Amino acid sequence: MLVRDRMTHDPITITPETSFQEALKTIREKKIRRLPVLDTGGRLVGIVSEKDMLYASPSPATSLSIFELHYLLAKLAVKDIMIREVVTTTGDTPLEDAARLMVDRKIGCLPVVEDGQVVGIITETDIFKSFVECLGGGEKGLRLTLRVPEKKGVLAAITGEITRRGGNILNLGTFAGEDPTERFLMIRVQEISREELVPALEALGEKVIEVREV
Repeated sequence: MLVRDRMTHDPITITPETSFQEALKTIREKKIRRLPVLDTGGRLVGIVSEKDMLYASPSPATSLSIFELHYLLAKLAVKDIMIREVVTTTGDTPLEDAARLMVDRKIGCLPVVEDGQVVGIITETDIFKSFVECLGGGEKGLRLTLRVPEKKGVLAAITGEITRRGGNILNLGTFAGEDPTERFLMIRVQEISREELVPALEALGEKVIEVREV
């Protein structure tokens, strides 16, 4: 799956001259958390988030009057608070690579740029939804967690045994553990019972850590 399959296409954008109040109104009315900032040529020059705007707002403990507050905020523009060094991605980037970039850079979204134009935006929420779908969150079935050796043929043997016994594999994911010679395997199946599947996998020499009906 690629970024273009999960991104929000044609996101709402603003300009550096957009006022603080207008940008905040847009964020709240559209129920979004971030706005890419484009110059007059449509080039990405920054990004601003609701969190940035809250940080820029005066503290409730301020001694300024309500009139002074409104005056100061009216003079504040997006260019005064936006993040200028924006990390971006492309629509052809694999989803997991975009997620890795967001984790490594500790950011919550990536504007998607193609041919110098912003064509979309992908957020941590989009990534999280994809993760849930990948692992079958909410789907009914038999969910097993196994600790398997890091070697060729292990997955083929497990999936082959499930298929041979008539089981239907819904989702499968592997996760690194502390021991580099092993991995954790999460697998969700239907049309096969716990009583049949667990002994069959253990007969292959696999370590079934947990099993539950979901």
